[in-house]
Amino acid sequence: MGSGRAADSVRARYLVYFQYLGTDFNGVAAVRGTQRAVGVLNYLEEAAERLNSVLPVKFIISSRTDAGVHALSNAAHLDVQRRSGQPPFSPEVLTQALNTHLRHPAIRVLQAFRVPSDFHARYAATSRTYLYRLATGCPGPSQLSVFERNRCWALRADCLDVAAMQEAAQHLLGTHDFRAFQSAGSPSTSSVRTLRRASVSPDPASPFVLPQESRRLQFWTLEFESQSFLYRQVRRMTAILVAVGLGALTPTQVKVILESRDPLGRHQTRVAPAHGLFLKSVLYRDLEDLAARNPASAQQESPALLGDFRPETSSAKAGGLESCLQRFQSCRPQVLCGVHGTEAANDPQRPANLRAATAH
Repeated sequence: MGSGRAADSVRARYLVYFQYLGTDFNGVAAVRGTQRAVGVLNYLEEAAERLNSVLPVKFIISSRTDAGVHALSNAAHLDVQRRSGQPPFSPEVLTQALNTHLRHPAIRVLQAFRVPSDFHARYAATSRTYLYRLATGCPGPSQLSVFERNRCWALRADCLDVAAMQEAAQHLLGTHDFRAFQSAGSPSTSSVRTLRRASVSPDPASPFVLPQESRRLQFWTLEFESQSFLYRQVRRMTAILVAVGLGALTPTQVKVILESRDPLGRHQTRVAPAHGLFLKSVLYRDLEDLAARNPASAQQESPALLGDFRPETSSAKAGGLESCLQRFQSCRPQVLCGVHGTEAANDPQRPANLRAATAH
């Protein structure tokens, strides 16, 4: 009976951008079973139940983040299969519906796009950017504003040798075997990655720090861009660059560590805390073109037909997160989607039909 309804209905695939403060979560992935820990997707899937899809809605995430890691903009694709005769939801309705039924104030859906049925949020991504926030001049955790705790790595040192850090970062740029910066438990069969950007720069004074504190506190941002990263690669690179900034390592030693390909070496065990890390963006190519070419896009349900998904009167959920992250760049996702890079095409975990379609 149920399978008959599914056969008569139309399945629509969407790419959804969402953000979260990771402090309360055991990572972005859903946690199954009776554990008390919970992931971001547990709440998104719960909200998606209210879409009344014929088949359960499953989020396929672009970028997996660990417990405590935040995201200014992560992405996932999902399929919604409505009952026979009902048109697909418009992206605007889908976004509004998910936000209406999200039960955690630290998660917000930013935007949705209708995409082809073979689109894959993980393998179609052409670029991922992470930023890591540091604070210097902080004698102890109690000396940091409560609004900045769990959002940066507070260092006791008064300053960093930024020039040395930037020199060390140059050794990491390009295509290398990053095995020395990979933590155990990585599912990747290849540790070769191409790091396109690695930068260290001062941040403006935090709006959450009192004037008398801002004289001793300095905030810094490390930013890394690649098509994909190894497990904990960004946090390990950050820890090594901080060691250079503190004078514990030289830029030349970073090159030696990289070339050693040894993740268990003396210095490679350093891992920066999770709470300073933010997934800044996931980029795709030609996303709006893909949505425009979708033959069913013209028949999507309009926002006027929101019905049961009418938003609640309170908007504290979205506003709270926005105010916490107001010092960062606009969180509207950068739209660039669709063409699969060679790195994704050669991923052995990628479905065979997708590998074949993108091989060069």
